[in-house]
Amino acid sequence: MKLPPWRPLIRAAVLSLGVCGAQADPAPLPTVPAVDLTRYAGAWYEIALLPNRFQKQCVADTQARYRLDGERVEVINRCRQSDGSVDAVKGHAKVVEGSNNAKLRVSFFWPFYGDYWVLALDADYRQVLVGAPSRKYAWVLSRTPQMDEAALQALLDRAAVLGFDKAAFKRTPQTQPLD
Repeated sequence: MKLPPWRPLIRAAVLSLGVCGAQADPAPLPTVPAVDLTRYAGAWYEIALLPNRFQKQCVADTQARYRLDGERVEVINRCRQSDGSVDAVKGHAKVVEGSNNAKLRVSFFWPFYGDYWVLALDADYRQVLVGAPSRKYAWVLSRTPQMDEAALQALLDRAAVLGFDKAAFKRTPQTQPLD
């Protein structure tokens, strides 16, 4: 009997969850006390990230745009690929109850969700460190395509204190706006 083409993907996902579940849980990951989603909405430029498989096609100009959509947040991620074309993906996020908007669950491919936790955010909502409690995923974002080096280092230092591998962060070139 031939399996549907998606069946091996589901099986792989279940197996990987089982393997992940067998590992010891890392220490709890603290978030900022609260996030004003109205102030957080808008455009953000990726300054640095922990490389991941779902962004491997991105070589520069990675941007995220957030827009309030009722009880959810619309998410549009875009980036420049090596051939110069722009890749875009649209998803949505929902707030984790009791987190004061500091923890979101984001989905670009229902029914799969990923953690998006706000770990550091300046008072003016200009720079942010976001990541996942597994510490496999993290991003430094800025409202501008370039970020002050001292501010970037402060966020990377914060990531290290929280248990992320600071040396593994990769800078994202911002060469030209996508808008």
